[in-house]
Amino acid sequence: MRPALQCATLPDRRVRDDGTACWGDDTDDWSPPEGASPMKRRMAALMVGDIVGYSGMMERAEEQTAERLASCQALISEKVDLLDGRVFKTTGDGALAEFPSAVNAVRSAFEIRSALAGAQEPDTEPFRMRFGLHIADVVVQGDDLVGDGVNLAARIQAAAEPDSIYVSGALFDHVRRNSAFIFDDMGERAFKNITESVHLYRVRGEIGAHRLQSAPTQLVITTERRPASVAVLPFRVSGDDENQRYLAEGLTEELIVELGRFRRLSVSSRSASFAVADSHPDPVRVGEALGVRYVLEGQVRKIGERVSISLTLSETDQGTVVWSDKIQRPFEEILALVDGTVARIAATVSGRMEDAAMVAARRKPPENMTAFDCLLRGLDHHRLGGVTDDNARQAVGWLSKAIEADPHYAAAYAWRVCAASGLPGFDPEQGRRDICRALELDPCDAEANRIMGAFELMGGNFDEALAHSRRAMELNPTDAYIKARCAAVFTFVGEAERSLSLLDEAEMLDPFLPVWCVEERGVALYALGRYAEAIESLRKLTFQTTRSRLYRAAALVALDRSDEAGRMVREAVGSEAALTASNFTSRECYRDPEKARELGRLLREAGLPP
Repeated sequence: MRPALQCATLPDRRVRDDGTACWGDDTDDWSPPEGASPMKRRMAALMVGDIVGYSGMMERAEEQTAERLASCQALISEKVDLLDGRVFKTTGDGALAEFPSAVNAVRSAFEIRSALAGAQEPDTEPFRMRFGLHIADVVVQGDDLVGDGVNLAARIQAAAEPDSIYVSGALFDHVRRNSAFIFDDMGERAFKNITESVHLYRVRGEIGAHRLQSAPTQLVITTERRPASVAVLPFRVSGDDENQRYLAEGLTEELIVELGRFRRLSVSSRSASFAVADSHPDPVRVGEALGVRYVLEGQVRKIGERVSISLTLSETDQGTVVWSDKIQRPFEEILALVDGTVARIAATVSGRMEDAAMVAARRKPPENMTAFDCLLRGLDHHRLGGVTDDNARQAVGWLSKAIEADPHYAAAYAWRVCAASGLPGFDPEQGRRDICRALELDPCDAEANRIMGAFELMGGNFDEALAHSRRAMELNPTDAYIKARCAAVFTFVGEAERSLSLLDEAEMLDPFLPVWCVEERGVALYALGRYAEAIESLRKLTFQTTRSRLYRAAALVALDRSDEAGRMVREAVGSEAALTASNFTSRECYRDPEKARELGRLLREAGLPP
C-alpha cells in the first residue's frame, strides 16, 4: 500500500453538519498582512476535490477507510501529475491541485472520478468525490497557493453534488473551444463573501466524435518535409470582434478544403493547423511539427461591407517569404478571393495545376453571401455544439437560415446533420433527408459523402457505406479526418488491415488527430484478434474514452486478464452509468454478426451489465 500524501493545514477548514469538509465558508476573503512585501503571483487553473461522507465512513470502518484514503490520495497525485498538474495541499479527505492548463484541470478531475469508479472493491462503501474548478490569479507562498481564487474554487466544490464536477464561468470560457466534454449550464450562484454571483457549469460527460474539436497540442518535431505540402494557419483578426473571428476561421477552413482537392498537394488538416497555431510558432517551427514545406498565414478585417485580407506564404526551411499580397473586396466577392488564392498557392507549391476534371470537381458555391455568412455562424456554434446543447441548437438554427437563404446550398444541409446529430431527440430520418439533399445538390462534397457513408453503415447497408467512404477520400485525398473516420467503416465491414493503412496515412498528414480518430487503430487491431497490440495502442491514447476502455476490457478478457478488464469496465460505467453490453455493441456496426456477439460476450465476462 502506498503511503498517504503529506497533509497540510488549510485555512479555516471546517466540518458541516453532514460530516463533509469545507474551506473558508465563514471567513473574510484572504489578504496579505499589512505592510508585507509584494508576493509572487501567477495564473493557475485550480481543482478542489473531496470525498462525500468521509467522516461517517471513518466512524463505521476507521482502519479500512484510512487505508483506502491513502490509495485514493496516491491515485489523485498520479492523475494530476500525468496532466502536468501539482497537488499543492491535502488534508483529510480533500486535495487541492493547480494546472497550467484549464483543459487539463477538467480532464484530471474527470479521470480521477472514472479511476475511482474502477478501483472500487465489491462489498465496500464507495468513495464518491465532488470537484470545484476555477481559474484565477493566485498568491504563491512557498509550495502553497492562497487567495480569493482558491477560496472560490473550494466554495464551488462545496456546491457540487456527489460524483459531479462543477467549473466556474471563468474557467469554462478557457475550455469551451478546446474541451473534450459536454457541459450543463447551471446558472448563476451567489457565494458568501464573493461580491458578484458566479456562473457555474457541470461536466455531463465526454463529447462525441466531432471533426471541429481541437486536438492535443504537443508538438512532435520531424526533420522530414513532405513534397508539395502546405499548412494553412488560422487567419488572425484585429481585436476581439466575434464577427471577424468567425469569418477568419471560416475562410481558413474554405482554403484548407479547397486546397485538399488538388491531388498533388499535401495539405495539413484543420485540427493540425489550429493546434500548432495555439502556440504561435514561426513557419520553421510549423514545418518541423507538421512536416510541410510551406505555411500560409493571413489576417482578416471586415470594414462595413468590404473585407481586407493580408496573405503571406513562407517556406519552412529558413522561414523566407515566397509571396505576399493584400486584397480588398466587397463581402459578396469573398469566394472569388478564395478561388484565386487557392489557385496561386497550388501553382506555387506544386508547380502545376490539376487537370480540368479536378477543377470541375470543385464544391458548388452558394448563390448569395447571406447563405455563406449564416453557414460560417453555424459552424462557429457547431464547434461548441458538443460542449453545450444550446450551442448545437444555435448551430442548427443558423444552418437552417443558410438553407432558407439558398435552398441549393449543399454544404449547409450536410453541416446541419452534423450539428443536429448530438442533440437529444435527433431524428435520423430527417438527417438522412438532409444528407441525401446535400448529395443531390453537390455529389462532389467530400464531407457529405463521408456522412452518408456513416448513415449507410448504421443502417446495415455495408456496400453503400464503403462506396460513399471511398468517394469521400477520392474527393479530398489529403483530409486526414475523413481518412480516419472512413477507416472505421473498413474495420466494420471486415477489412481491418485496410483500416490500419488508412490510419497510417491520416496520422502522417495530421499528428494532431482527435482521440476518437486515433482510437480506431486499437479497434482495428482488436477486430484482427491482435489483442495485446490493441491494448497497448488504446493505452497510449492522450485520454481514455468510454469506447477505448470497453475495447481494452474485451481484449483483456480475451487474454485471460479479467481483473484488469473489470477495472476498465468500472471506469467506463463511472463515466456513463447507463452503459450496458447490448447498447454498446448495437453502436458497433459489424457486418459479421458474430463479431458483435463475441464483443458482447467478452464485455459481459468483464462485468458490464447485459
